[in-house]
Amino acid sequence: MLLPDELRTALDSALSRFSPQDLSQAAEQLTERYRAHDPGGAVPFMRTPQDVAAYAAYRMPATYAACTAAMGRAAALAPGFAPRTHLDVGGGTGAAVWAASGVWPSLEQVTVVEQDAKVIELGRRLARSAPSTAVRGTSWRQASVRAGLDRPAADLVTMSYALGELPERDVPEVALWLAERAALVMIVEPGTPAGYATIAAAREALLGRGLAVLAPCPHGGPCPIEPGRDWCHFSVRLPRTSLHRRVKAGTLGFEDEKFSYLAVAGEGAAARVAVTPGARVLRHPGKRKGVVSLRLCTPGDGVRDVIVSKRQGEVYRLARDVEWGDAWSH
Repeated sequence: MLLPDELRTALDSALSRFSPQDLSQAAEQLTERYRAHDPGGAVPFMRTPQDVAAYAAYRMPATYAACTAAMGRAAALAPGFAPRTHLDVGGGTGAAVWAASGVWPSLEQVTVVEQDAKVIELGRRLARSAPSTAVRGTSWRQASVRAGLDRPAADLVTMSYALGELPERDVPEVALWLAERAALVMIVEPGTPAGYATIAAAREALLGRGLAVLAPCPHGGPCPIEPGRDWCHFSVRLPRTSLHRRVKAGTLGFEDEKFSYLAVAGEGAAARVAVTPGARVLRHPGKRKGVVSLRLCTPGDGVRDVIVSKRQGEVYRLARDVEWGDAWSH
């Protein structure tokens, strides 16, 4: 899952004013601040242009990859959905905006809400290089995210790696606010127990409003995963550039980004969004000679482990190609 060439080139250019050593040091400091972060606190997370550059180098490739994977799975279940307007809340430097334009080239108008002026400055600079006229013309609005904040109606509303930064008590109300006058709402969070808990709280609030889940869930009932024993998350692999490796103090040429996500038909959905997959693959399929084992979240039977054998012919051939996170309708 590569960054688009235009974004990678623009990001490299923006980072070139800082040494890799300085970016690596700033990334370490950002990580320490994040671990001590008080959701909703007044202390700014990023304090200098170097902090913003380190954040973009450290997180933008993974955020883009996770958003592209999640949006792609939602789009596959709603082939007739062709959004024209996009609102990205807590949008950072615009990774989700770039991802959405790749998944839905029908987009014509984009608005990003972000509270940090320095982050907006870099996001705007990167957006100028986008092949999409919608991304190049993005309207950047500086504001702190809260329920009730004035916002435009949009076909597509996204919030990635930001909902969990709010106080826990605010998550349900903000999730409902995202769904107002939207056709499709997408929320992406880290693929950790805490990230999944944020997704689960948003899901409960949105279902309580009577909205329909599009992905990843194949049903609108209670999540069958027992809290504390497991969590719903997925993974996408992305390559690391040499600078990316240095900033992250990594040695591998790739990384696996774990993420949790939710796609819900919003209050302005009408009939454009279709639902649902037969089931969802919850783990890497186990593959051995003549047999594929699948852990599935199913529409009516909760989480099930299914064995597909070579004797099942075409179903077995399909199972050999299925991946973690894919829909499974067989």
